[in-house]
Amino acid sequence: MSATAGQAADGVRSLADRFGIEPGMVVMEMGYDDDVDQDLRDALTDRCGDLVDEDTDEVVDSVLVWYRDGDGDLFELLVDALGPLADNGVVWLLTPKAGREGHVEPSEVAESAQTAGLQQTSTINAGRDWSGARLVLRRGSKGRK
Repeated sequence: MSATAGQAADGVRSLADRFGIEPGMVVMEMGYDDDVDQDLRDALTDRCGDLVDEDTDEVVDSVLVWYRDGDGDLFELLVDALGPLADNGVVWLLTPKAGREGHVEPSEVAESAQTAGLQQTSTINAGRDWSGARLVLRRGSKGRK
């Protein structure tokens, strides 16, 4: 993979920077399957340690959600992701890129996020086959500030 301007020469390592993951953060992962981007997972675990699963009792700083068309109700999944999320936490919704099996239409992401009380602030290239949408709580959602 070639680095673009502003990225470190180690493109995989820069993924943790783009996701805003810092050492000591607790990151929960949902929707793991054998098709996830292992380079991305490795970059994140190198930065913050092991990812916790959705059964965690911890408050988490970020939630990494792998979602493909046909994985169930996206709205419900996003609501589940909010349960352990810290007030200033971030949900990263990872979906297959256009043309890849399991691609999710951007309109479905936007509608489900809005209904769940989230707003999309940016999108990133999260790997060869995955796009990432950064979702944060809208002010006033779930009684949070």
